[in-house]
Amino acid sequence: MVIGVIPARLNSIRFPKKILANLGGKPMVAYVAEQAAKAEKLDKVIIAIDSNETEQALLEYDFKLVMTSKKHTSGTDRIAEVAKGEPEAKIVINIQGDEPLLNPKLIDGLVDIFHDPSVEMATVVSRKLTVTDLLNPNVVKAILDENQNTQDFKRNVFDMEIGAVYRHIGMYGFQKDTLFEFTAQEPSEREQKKSLEQLRALDHGIPIKALITDCDQMAVDTPEDLQRVAAVMGLDLDEVKEMDD
Repeated sequence: MVIGVIPARLNSIRFPKKILANLGGKPMVAYVAEQAAKAEKLDKVIIAIDSNETEQALLEYDFKLVMTSKKHTSGTDRIAEVAKGEPEAKIVINIQGDEPLLNPKLIDGLVDIFHDPSVEMATVVSRKLTVTDLLNPNVVKAILDENQNTQDFKRNVFDMEIGAVYRHIGMYGFQKDTLFEFTAQEPSEREQKKSLEQLRALDHGIPIKALITDCDQMAVDTPEDLQRVAAVMGLDLDEVKEMDD
């Protein structure tokens, strides 16, 4: 069984309650779940919540909700808690809850990578990397080898590395045992220094295979991002506000 889990922490630091941000009368995370449900290779989609407020906001939708601990420090820890309650799951896909424009084909492509039983962990990268992106430390860059294995993740790159650099898209797939191995490890020194959780895998010897795509990424990190996404979706911007306004 392949499951997709959307970690839905309510009180994100940069944009509190952003998962419940109102897009045309619907919580943002509901769009994510609906898009994920269109993926042909997922057997189940679960939203991993951590608050009664989120539960109440999503009750009218036909989503599988699992209440998880408020103490988790990362989305990966949250999906690992969910995976422990899914004994039939073999592959677990970590789907970001702040991308309402999610392309379900990305999920299918990521799942297909695991047809190779040697793949323990995988992620998505994009060829669409502008000069502005290269200079922006908030845009994470992935460096790959000739076999599409991730060698490093960086916020800043140098000229000699440009040919091997891709924009990192924050979606991950795990063999379930690898997920548990990952979350059992202490954060690595590089992970803490660069605030990049995926470096923990590389630093502990877990290889990360990359799916190379031409996808654009429109994650919602700020209220301004929400406005941009709403414009792409053709929604009335006057209706876009936080659910608790």
